[in-house]
Amino acid sequence: MSGKRKIRAEFRKEHQGRRRQKDLTRGLAREDLTEDDLVKSERLSGKGDLTRKRTIIGQEADDAAGGLAVVRDVAAEAIRGRVLAVHGLSSVVRTDDGRTFQCATRRLLKNLSTDQRHVVAAGDVVYFRAESATAGLIERIEPRSSVLARTSKGRQHVLVTNVDQLLIVASAAEPRLKPNLIDRFLVEAERTRIEPLICINKIDLVEPADLMPLAGVYGQMGYQVLLVSAVKGIGIDRLRRLVAGKETVVAGQSGVGKSSLLNAIEPELGLRIGEVSQENQKGKHTTTVARLIPLALGGYVVDTPGIRQFQLWDVIPEEVAGYYRDIRPYVSLCRFPNCTHTHESHCAVKDAVADGRLDVRRYESYCHLRAGDAD
Repeated sequence: MSGKRKIRAEFRKEHQGRRRQKDLTRGLAREDLTEDDLVKSERLSGKGDLTRKRTIIGQEADDAAGGLAVVRDVAAEAIRGRVLAVHGLSSVVRTDDGRTFQCATRRLLKNLSTDQRHVVAAGDVVYFRAESATAGLIERIEPRSSVLARTSKGRQHVLVTNVDQLLIVASAAEPRLKPNLIDRFLVEAERTRIEPLICINKIDLVEPADLMPLAGVYGQMGYQVLLVSAVKGIGIDRLRRLVAGKETVVAGQSGVGKSSLLNAIEPELGLRIGEVSQENQKGKHTTTVARLIPLALGGYVVDTPGIRQFQLWDVIPEEVAGYYRDIRPYVSLCRFPNCTHTHESHCAVKDAVADGRLDVRRYESYCHLRAGDAD
């Protein structure tokens, strides 16, 4: 990142008030308004309220991880902190010395042009100005090292930033296991280069041997697969070792037991857990926003709201095959360079499926994801 200087930054277009005067005829009829008092021209050059660029003092930043293109310069007395959670317009920020502040976000930051739904996300490193012992104003967001995001209403919904690994939690039953949702999280992990861990909870509700084929497919690709039970305590010690000292985001659909697993790792957390509906096998949301939780054994875990659909952000169909570890080696062997691996002849991917070298379910998962189907 270069030194501070004047930068022309792009901003969102704000509402512009009416420029022309109303009721000119009525005004001319009054004795107190003459022709010399009227505005004779309008400025349409974009230098007024219509402009979408402004000059700010700051530094250019690499926004490849989903951050801002620029970071503002801040005063020396600004305090560094980590965003633990975002609640509407307010962010909970924890300083390096352990203090907690409720912070608003400077309007200039919120108006910077970006594809994100919210400019601040859980996990962000920020600088803020303290306005009281418990309140502050965020003035700068540091560049992000990693981002876990999805598409929401056509915009980027950043779930969490600056994490080391992604713990993908699924359940063996109640609700049913959804391997295609696991695949979507794995694609996002490959895209963002976040280390993924696959955790299948509630194995006490099924015969563990029935999970071996699925676990074996993921294991052959080099993914770590954990078969655990938060209720019975199965596999919890291994999971505890894997998250110790790391910054881990926990993601999965509602009802799979994310909060229960975190309580099993560290009982002092006391996170609220919910029941799974027996009618539709769907969990109820007990976690409403992503939040960073410091662990006594070191590091953070990020508890996220349950996700029933995970629509990838900024991934075009032509890129999907490259994010599947098992499909990627065959892509360059196809006869046609623009092969979609769905209907073409002389397709190395399809041949690998036919020969049993590629798992049929994984291939079907790729086809659904490439077609843009929601799971």
